[in-house]
Amino acid sequence: MTRAQPSRQPDAGSDPLERRLQAQRLVQIANVLCVVLLLIGAQTIVAGSWLNTGLVTAALLLVVVGRWLNRRGRVELSVALVLCSLTVLVGTSLWFSQGLYSAAVLGFPAILIVAGMVASLRLFIGLLLGILAMVAFLTYAALSGLQSFEPLPLGIGRMVNVSCILLTCAAAVWLLANDLRKALLRLQQEILRVKDSEASFTHLAQHDALTNLPNRLLIRDRMEQAIGRARRDDEQVALLFLDLDNFKTINDSLGHAAGDELLQEVARRLKDTVRDIDTVSRQGGDEFLMVLADVADLAAVSSVAALVQQKLAQPFALKGMQIVTSISIGISLFPGDGDDFDTLLKHADMAMYQAKSAGRNGFCFFDEQMNADTHERLALELDLRQALSRGEFVLHYQPIVDLHGGRLLAAEALLRWQHPQRGTLGPDRFIRVAEESGLIVEIGEWVLNEACRQAMLWQATGLPRFTVAVNLSAVQFRRGNLEVMVHAALNRFGLAPACLELELTESILLQDSAQLRRLKELGVKLSIDDFGTGYSSLSYLQRFQVDKLKIDQSFVRGLTGNAQDQAIVTAIVQMARSLGLHTTAEGIEDEATRALLTELGCDQGQGFLFARPLAAAELGAFARCQQVPV
Repeated sequence: MTRAQPSRQPDAGSDPLERRLQAQRLVQIANVLCVVLLLIGAQTIVAGSWLNTGLVTAALLLVVVGRWLNRRGRVELSVALVLCSLTVLVGTSLWFSQGLYSAAVLGFPAILIVAGMVASLRLFIGLLLGILAMVAFLTYAALSGLQSFEPLPLGIGRMVNVSCILLTCAAAVWLLANDLRKALLRLQQEILRVKDSEASFTHLAQHDALTNLPNRLLIRDRMEQAIGRARRDDEQVALLFLDLDNFKTINDSLGHAAGDELLQEVARRLKDTVRDIDTVSRQGGDEFLMVLADVADLAAVSSVAALVQQKLAQPFALKGMQIVTSISIGISLFPGDGDDFDTLLKHADMAMYQAKSAGRNGFCFFDEQMNADTHERLALELDLRQALSRGEFVLHYQPIVDLHGGRLLAAEALLRWQHPQRGTLGPDRFIRVAEESGLIVEIGEWVLNEACRQAMLWQATGLPRFTVAVNLSAVQFRRGNLEVMVHAALNRFGLAPACLELELTESILLQDSAQLRRLKELGVKLSIDDFGTGYSSLSYLQRFQVDKLKIDQSFVRGLTGNAQDQAIVTAIVQMARSLGLHTTAEGIEDEATRALLTELGCDQGQGFLFARPLAAAELGAFARCQQVPV
């Protein structure tokens, strides 16, 4: 097992940049030392001081050797060789000349200055201790009589020696000071760069990269400041939640680059709409926020919202095209709709979705009913997610009969939710929530399988064969695997395809024609539910071989006293007959309506006149009875 190696801090001398600078400074100091030693050597020759001449020559040779080692990259060895040798040579000169009276003692400070510039800390301390030891030894020798040191009179030689040593110190100090000045300058530049980077990072952290508008972080701060002022001055603050209508269509058709260009232009127009004390922010995607400070009343907010819609209604030039878009706006007010940013944002978001539900291209103020509706929807969605696993769904069946003879022809499967707290709920209470949450796919699959299972149970008990009709949602249809699910349900329970009828809305006909064709190829029947209330195309009715049109109950309930409804029903029946389709009238509640529908040529009918939606067992009894009022 390998032992973990202790981590070691990197040595300062291992930095390549520092090594290059160290080598450069060593070359410069070596050059100065060569010049100085040549001058001192010349002076010793003139003075006839051959010992000092030899020492200076040795020092000069050592400096040259150190310079050569430095070029070879042996910087540490070069530094140690030159400084240690010079220290020893200076000490030797002091011992054989005037001791501490000699001008050579000034070489020690020069050596320490150079060591501070180019040597390691360990070498510097070693040299300092060595120099201190030499000074102490020379002092001891003088005091004990071990060596006698006599000061010589001042002269030209001493002046030359002192001047050379001072020149060496001056050169070293100047190089050191110059390095410090450059380091300080680089440090100041780095500090400025860091400050600029911090300012840039702060801006990026608080602004949207695409539009350069404040993001949620910054607008939260602006909103809190505006709330603080409004609370102090007893004013109002408005928060507007803006969402572009149909932006995805523009983005998908023209490309993301055009979409980004549109968002930038929208941001510019929004900024031009508000005052300097107001704030416009982009939340992401096609969502924007506006904070309107010091709002006097609702009329002032409404005028700003109307101005925003007016500016955005003007065409945008994108890729050589004139694009027209609109915006939906939700508005919440401080302090009436909340006293903090998160609450106001949530309420403005609710109001925005209300504006979209009302037809888009409008603005809506928040009210508490929206909050209650939202909580109701969330609670309903949460319960829906558990309803399937708890077995809370049941199917009721409403008979569809022959209007002429009263024979049972089919039964429409209608979903009921046996909620543990709310009681039995009809589909009008929860289907929209199921579609918006996507749960309708799982619920629809359960309905299809349960209807097929029950149809086979009825046939197994000897009841006459009749069709079971199941409603399909557009959400199920958009999933694209509907024919697989239908085929699986038929095979699972052994139900003949002709015994299953799928009720489609008119909008489904305009979607995936290939999927409709595949459904028809399975052998199931197709009917159009609530016919007359949508946007059916006659060519679609013929192309997909629809079997039946179900006349919406809005045309049936007031049929006997409304000539216009009679004309519409007559037109639908005649058109269906010419296309070879059956017709079923929904919502028949009295005998007069049934008789009139029969007279107009309608084939089938369902409604309270015949039976309310029945449980499976009750419908079985109804089918056995075969007593249908006509």
